[in-house]
Amino acid sequence: MSTITDHPLRYKLANELHARPFPTLQAPCRAVFVAWRIAPSEVGQEGSAQRAHLLELLDRFGAPHPQPGATHFTCQLGRDTLKWEQHAEFVTYTVFLPQVSARAFDPSDLDVLPDDWLAAAPGRRVTSAMIRVETMPDEAEMVAQINTWFMPEAVAANYVLDRSCVVATDFRIGQSGHQNMAVFVAPGTGKRRIGRVVQRLCEIETYKSMSMLGYFRVKEIAGTLGALEADAGRLMGHLRSEDGDAAATLQRLLELSGDVERLIAETSFRFGATHAYETIVQQRITVLREERFQGRQTFSEFMTRRYDPAMRTVNHSERRLQSLAERIGRAAQLLRTKVDVSRSAQNQALLESMDRRADLALRLQETVEGLSVVAISYYAVSLAGYVAYPLAAPLGMSKGMMTAAITPVVVGLVWWMVRRIKAKMH
Repeated sequence: MSTITDHPLRYKLANELHARPFPTLQAPCRAVFVAWRIAPSEVGQEGSAQRAHLLELLDRFGAPHPQPGATHFTCQLGRDTLKWEQHAEFVTYTVFLPQVSARAFDPSDLDVLPDDWLAAAPGRRVTSAMIRVETMPDEAEMVAQINTWFMPEAVAANYVLDRSCVVATDFRIGQSGHQNMAVFVAPGTGKRRIGRVVQRLCEIETYKSMSMLGYFRVKEIAGTLGALEADAGRLMGHLRSEDGDAAATLQRLLELSGDVERLIAETSFRFGATHAYETIVQQRITVLREERFQGRQTFSEFMTRRYDPAMRTVNHSERRLQSLAERIGRAAQLLRTKVDVSRSAQNQALLESMDRRADLALRLQETVEGLSVVAISYYAVSLAGYVAYPLAAPLGMSKGMMTAAITPVVVGLVWWMVRRIKAKMH
């Protein structure tokens, strides 16, 4: 039998698809759920504050520890079941308790998690929820309970998973400081299906809350973004104006582009995470296969009316930032072209001016050259005269005649020598 060499991540890749299994729950029961936001640097670090916080809780109950590097863990805390999950930006604790309390959504249900341990959590709570799972009563009683437990004008209730359950919540934080959710289970519904419904409700609430961080980030930058757009509009108006310093305008545009890019860098992670969380929320609602219950709004309708506008605001703000960066880039390119054309015109004028000055210099040089020939010829004639004067008497010529005779020769010779020197230099 031949030996096949496995990729080092083969088993991890296969096991990852089976990670974070759904709980198995038996109605009636209840669950308490808390999600803390953590710093990205905490993710995956053995011995991190989050892991130390989990181990402290487990040690109090004498429960086993998770494997090193694990990002999810389930164990028993006495009669209750704890499920811990660590994600990129948050960590969740869900405790499943058997039976239901006499009082619906009793704050004492959270007593399973010690108060001092909760207070020492390394992070800030993003959301928490209390989920009550009951056997489905008759419809009238179920409606009465929903109207009692939740605000009628805000409640969302619907059948899910082929009418095996009715889920209801008003997505509000109650007096206990937690959101309340109810699950009414039809007879014969399996334990795993109940666990999937409860898990989906926790995920919808968690990812909804995390995605809303992007909306409030948009509100924080709204003033800055508006000011940047106003500055960009004013600077782009200078493109059609002949007044002002184009180079200074270009410099200001480049500074504005830097401000926009910095803002994009500061918000890109938050916006990207918001898009991912929004997609998960919509998917989790879709897999519940909702059906309307008693004319109540469904989870999808609630999200359409309340949640989707916030997500559209985030998407619009992200597009505004990208569009502003592109417009500033185009304006800067146009202004660079304008500056280059202006500089080309200036260079052309400078070259023409240099040509004129070179022509004047040439003329001056020619003038000086003529004067030089005259001056040199004058001294050369004088020297030649001293040499030729002794010959004047034998030749029967006066000094004046001798000077007149040698002057053309000397001048011609000087002129020829200057031309030769000029030709050699060039």
